[in-house]
Amino acid sequence: FRLAFDPAKIRELAGRYDYVSDDAALEAGKAILMGEYTRPNLAEIFEWKTKGRGRSRIQKNSDAEISDALKLAAEAETDRAALAVLTGLRGVGVPVASAILTAMYPKRFTVIDFRALEALRVKASAISIDFYLKYLSECRILAKKHKVDMRTLDRALWQWSNEKPKP
Repeated sequence: FRLAFDPAKIRELAGRYDYVSDDAALEAGKAILMGEYTRPNLAEIFEWKTKGRGRSRIQKNSDAEISDALKLAAEAETDRAALAVLTGLRGVGVPVASAILTAMYPKRFTVIDFRALEALRVKASAISIDFYLKYLSECRILAKKHKVDMRTLDRALWQWSNEKPKP
């Protein structure tokens, strides 16, 4: 994992982040932490991450399954356990689980996707829990080293990939 751009540009890139606002997703994450383990809160975060791709799969989960998974993830003592319980839901792979956890705990987690990985010079065909945990560790190191929070780093990674010239 190596930044593909000058780290001095992290804040500048993050400031240009123009992807669909994450405000509603972050509010849904706060609501989950306040005990609102609901389908609408999950759906808000899911839509932000996927733009609706796979919506039919996530709808196959019962309200009780969603509530239980969100509650267990919120109460999990380890990052691995939080990810594992969320990926037990139909339609929730590691990237979506990372978005759910980021919305809930934006200072602790970050979203994984092809854009962020590209900005770190990494190609991954499959993203496992182990791979995400390594990525998360590297992002925490980068954020601390460059004195930014995890959301700022994530927005910068995404924006760099979005802006880079297409071949």
